Amino acid sequence: MNTTDTPTTTPNGIPAATIIIYRNCPDGGLPQVLMTVRSKGMAFAGGMAVFPGGRVDEADFALADEIIARGETALARDEAAHQIAAVRETLEETGLALGLAGDITAASAREARAMLDKVGALAPVLEAFGWRLDLDQITPFARWFPKNERIPRVYDTRFYLANLGTGAVDVSIDNSENTRLFWTSAEGALEAADRGAIQLIFPTRRNLERLALFASFEEARAQALAIPVRTIVPQVDTSGDAPMLRIMEDAGYPITSELLESVARG
Repeated sequence: MNTTDTPTTTPNGIPAATIIIYRNCPDGGLPQVLMTVRSKGMAFAGGMAVFPGGRVDEADFALADEIIARGETALARDEAAHQIAAVRETLEETGLALGLAGDITAASAREARAMLDKVGALAPVLEAFGWRLDLDQITPFARWFPKNERIPRVYDTRFYLANLGTGAVDVSIDNSENTRLFWTSAEGALEAADRGAIQLIFPTRRNLERLALFASFEEARAQALAIPVRTIVPQVDTSGDAPMLRIMEDAGYPITSELLESVARG
């Protein structure tokens, strides 16, 4: 995320994107996903464990316009820009060159990440390294928009899935927005949250519970393709003994509510 830009909240929220990155477990156990712990000083989700990602910048929309004009994608402009942002944020925050194609090595990925940190946009990085976007590598998974007029920075976030396979790739924090990167199974992340080792905001917990349903990336991707992505807007339900925060029940999530008083706020 470009921290020099100040997001402007609109009725549609601040557009954001993230990739849930899978890898095979090194010891043959359950597949793992990559998570990051955000710096406590961040305005949004400070100190929380989340998936790598961030806001969609104007440069992402500009690059979307370019690839659409060249006939390189059939995606709508808005969706293309979100996917580009997810690719850019992944490289920026983790050093992983996902959603890209070309002569990509560990060394060139490090160099590209350093250049991205300087220029703040993906297009000049692609040109410099002779890479191209390969958005077929990522699959739309979910969209969350926790509207709240009392919160000045509300993100409308699209989640995507991608697979590293063997996962024999080094990752490292960006030293600005994140303090830790770690691989864990979805079940492991939920267990860590239950014992207080990490903190999860409501959308992240629900997404981890959904990911915990799957024994492989292929299973997760199959469900994502089978269930159309709709915008999930959590609602407070006061009809019972205690207020609950609820989401729709037909979006693929095994748990669709939580006591409002227990919800961690970003």
